[in-house]
Amino acid sequence: MRLITYRSDVTAAARLGAIVDNQVVDLARLAEERGQYLPDNMLDFIDLGPQGVRSGTELLNVYQGQFPAGTAWPVQNVKILAPIPQPRKNIFGIGLNYVEHVAESSRTLDTSKELPKEPVIFSKPPTSVIGPGDAIEHNSNITQQLDWEVELAVIIGTRAKGVSEADALNYVFGYSLMIDMSARDCRRAGQWIYSKGQDTYAPFGPCIVTADEIPDPHSLNLSLKVNGIIKQDSNTRHMLFNVNALIADISKGITLESGDIIATGTPEGVGAGRSPQEWVWPGDVIEAYVEKIGELRHPVVAV
Repeated sequence: MRLITYRSDVTAAARLGAIVDNQVVDLARLAEERGQYLPDNMLDFIDLGPQGVRSGTELLNVYQGQFPAGTAWPVQNVKILAPIPQPRKNIFGIGLNYVEHVAESSRTLDTSKELPKEPVIFSKPPTSVIGPGDAIEHNSNITQQLDWEVELAVIIGTRAKGVSEADALNYVFGYSLMIDMSARDCRRAGQWIYSKGQDTYAPFGPCIVTADEIPDPHSLNLSLKVNGIIKQDSNTRHMLFNVNALIADISKGITLESGDIIATGTPEGVGAGRSPQEWVWPGDVIEAYVEKIGELRHPVVAV
């Protein structure tokens, strides 16, 4: 399934939906039509685990695209939000997870040219999340070096503590897209959270694709454009630590819970690694893409 969080109008509450043939289907309302129950929000649906995915898929299959009135709307008639508008916990960010990005970072930032022997982990607070089309804020009083990073996001579906790499993908609910915005001049004594965790620095979406539809997350093209010009173009097979390894490593010491998000790192092509360096400014537009998931497009605005 392709799951979203949406509003039917500007005053409506955020609700869980599924994209089917260019329609947004409200799963909770559709279930009610059949005397069944499904949650009306993404986090509660993720908490159901695999049974929720099975129930939702079976429910959609019953109707074969012919949905009762009041349960489905054309995609263009709703506002799509971030799939999880308010995560329960900080997002787990992974730094320096593509070989060529390690090299470009070492040339222009204060990072080592040696490949990390373990995943480099930082975090982005829930308040950094924005949804499709929302503005990325550029505060010139804080940064003159606002940079871009396209990333595959992993959404955990089941509590994971001390899991093995071999079993790690069994704990994944689904996959999405995140842009890890980074104020390069806001790193503090090697700490990254203020650089990467400011408001609007985690564009997220447009949907969560359930794991059954992406059995191999390590063969997905991903790319990013600034003002229509391609800056990043790679594939998740080039990760230094793959999804299995990231889940196993984090869960050794930090319990992963349903709804947790891991942003798995970015490939080469960031602004800081270019010669001369490039940054985004108010008026710029960032477009990011991950195969099988979709696209995000965000304007950069002054605040």
